[in-house]
Parts: sequence; C-alpha cells; structure tokens
Amino acid sequence: MTIEIKHKTTGEVLLKVEAETLIGADLSCADLSCADLRDADLRGADLGDADLRYADLIGADLRGADLRGADLSCADLRDADLRDADLRGADLRGAKGKFIFNWGVKLEVVKE
Repeated sequence: MTIEIKHKTTGEVLLKVEAETLIGADLSCADLSCADLRDADLRGADLGDADLRYADLIGADLRGADLRGADLSCADLRDADLRDADLRGADLRGAKGKFIFNWGVKLEVVKE
C-alpha cells in the first residue's frame, strides 16, 4: 500500500510512503513543509530533522515520535498528542496550539 502525504492547500503529493500505516515510519529528514498531517497516526515515527514548517498537525498522534532537530516552526499542533515525544533541538517558534504533553516529553535544547 502507498500512503501519499499531500500539501495542505495545493494537494500536491509531497511524499509517498510504501507502508500500511505511518506508525513507526521513517520520515527523518523529509521535506514535509505545509503537509496535511491532520489526525495522522504517527506514533513512534522517526521525524528527526524533518522540515515540518507550516504543517497541519491538528489532532495528530505523535506519541513516542522522534522529532529531534525537526523544524516545526509555524506548524499547527492544536490538539496534537506529544506524550513521550523527543523534541530535543526542535524548532517550535511560531507553532500554534495546545499541546498534550506528559512528563516524558524531552524538550531540552529547543532552538530559540
């Protein structure tokens, strides 16, 4: 099965992933700027160093995801579940939303 990740406004395909699900997917270093990932199940996914600027991650399940070094600037993270996610070195400048965290989230060395 192929999963297509599309641009949130143009519908252009940004990335094709050969998988049944995005759970645990390796999306490290992917260019997903402006991606439509609303309500996506990205539990345990590797999004390290991914470009997620302006991405729509409303309601996304990012529990346990590796977001180290990811650029989430201006991303929409309203109602995203970031429990146990690793956000060390991630850029969250201008990100929108109420984030669902717990004490397992790793936030040290976040870019300013």
